[in-house]
Amino acid sequence: MTRNRLALTLAAPVLAIVVATIASAIALVLTGYAPGDVLSILADQATSVRDLLRTVNRAGPYYVSGVAVAIGFKMNLFNIGVEGQYRLAGVVAAAAGAALPLPGPTRVIGILAVAVLVGAAWSGLAGLLRAYRGVSEVIATIMLNAIALGLTPFLLTRYFEDDSEGFAVRTRPIPSGGRLPFLDFLIPGGAPAGARFNPFILIAIAVGVVYYVLIWRSRFGYDLRASGSNPHAARASGVDAKRMTVIAMAISGGIAGLVGLSTILSTPYSYTEESFLSGLGFTGIAIALLGRNHPVGIALGAFLWAFIDVSRTALSSATPPLPREIATIMQGIIVFSVVIAYEVVARIAERRDAAEVARRTEDPPPTTEPSTAGAAS
Repeated sequence: MTRNRLALTLAAPVLAIVVATIASAIALVLTGYAPGDVLSILADQATSVRDLLRTVNRAGPYYVSGVAVAIGFKMNLFNIGVEGQYRLAGVVAAAAGAALPLPGPTRVIGILAVAVLVGAAWSGLAGLLRAYRGVSEVIATIMLNAIALGLTPFLLTRYFEDDSEGFAVRTRPIPSGGRLPFLDFLIPGGAPAGARFNPFILIAIAVGVVYYVLIWRSRFGYDLRASGSNPHAARASGVDAKRMTVIAMAISGGIAGLVGLSTILSTPYSYTEESFLSGLGFTGIAIALLGRNHPVGIALGAFLWAFIDVSRTALSSATPPLPREIATIMQGIIVFSVVIAYEVVARIAERRDAAEVARRTEDPPPTTEPSTAGAAS
């Protein structure tokens, strides 16, 4: 990487941070709040073990959702149906986890497998429609979202509900052998009272490693990225674009199916409409954009998003109380700033590359005059 290209690579996140900071400060001033007060609250939160633990716990599902979206983005596919995919996968995996006659850790593996298969099958339908019928994956996943969000409570109340729970609408709890242990022992001094370290973060890390190896260290990943950046060249080199579309959407959906397992493999160890995480599919789109579809970038984006989410409670409990909506405004400004900053830097890089190509084309190649030494006089 040349010095100029490295400078442009670093310029994008720096520009995004500067723009987001200035825009957030202006928004706070216009709404009558002091930016210093909000900054002080966020600084206190950054030094609180309890708040940092809550941030990491929340960042895990955000990260997996972001990776699910990013896989589609890598092939210029927009999987907007992550929301429906992980909710449908969650209720089926929870019911299967309670019913499967598997011992100990194999029950956990079974729950993971069911979640991946359900998510992959649901998203794969959109891939098939795109590949063989030309239906936009955006339209297909939106429609499948609506179906999944209606089908999930139907399956829960009709087939999967635990009748022994009285008024609580939930699946049967996962047996103790199929539950992941908390990771409180990893925290120096132990977890604060009332806080636990959710083991789902281990699944998120595994997803990130698999995503990196699959996309950047395998032939399949090369074909997928080539199909997304230049489908005509990929087709000319023998890549089956239709097959890649279906597989990419299925993998995206399979990862999406894991998003909701943080409340199934951990407390409350079942699927309930009240406690199950919602809205993570659409949040994953923003986080994938923040992270530029890179596993490390998505991790930073997920942590930042979760950190601001957790700050809502601190903002509303401050003296005087600040509106929780400030966090939402900040998140929107950050996404907006990142998209603009990277687009500006990308266009500058394109112009530089075009100018460099033009300069090399205009410069005449060096020529050597034939030697006349020894020519006949």
